[in-house]
Amino acid sequence: MKSSKNIVFLGMMGSGKSSIGFLISKKLKLDFFDVDKCIEDKLGMKISNIFKIKGEKFFRELEEKLTLDILKKKQIIVALGGGAFINKNIRNEVINNHISFWLKLNSDLLIKRIKNSTKRPLVLNASNIELTNMIKNRSKYYAKALFKINCNNKSKTEIINKIIDKYENIQTNN
Repeated sequence: MKSSKNIVFLGMMGSGKSSIGFLISKKLKLDFFDVDKCIEDKLGMKISNIFKIKGEKFFRELEEKLTLDILKKKQIIVALGGGAFINKNIRNEVINNHISFWLKLNSDLLIKRIKNSTKRPLVLNASNIELTNMIKNRSKYYAKALFKINCNNKSKTEIINKIIDKYENIQTNN
């Protein structure tokens, strides 16, 4: 039996939320929503251009509205943007009504994945110290997720199996 609660992935950019979320949606036969992709589709432009042209404030307001609309759906899988869970309204909605998974990677690996990424405007010219501070600051919020999945030195298959295991455990205990 499937839960009516959605599975929501959160964590830093580059942690694998979109790829893991998509693969799990296929396994569980549930619809998948990547919030960043939904924002890009809605505006017809890449996140980096949205930041450049309309600014971060505009992006965050749209992100909140779109995320809260998506989370009204049932039995779906959602990959939040890296900064979405810092938003109090999104965080409260996810914590209170959904099954959340923080995909956690160590700072060195995350920095290697995201440093100077042109599609990630917040980190484009950031130093390692700035990136480490961002990871540390955001981790305080991410830690509020229902489950923390340590993704260090794990294959996608191992991560997916661990998540599905935890999800199915919830089903049998409800």
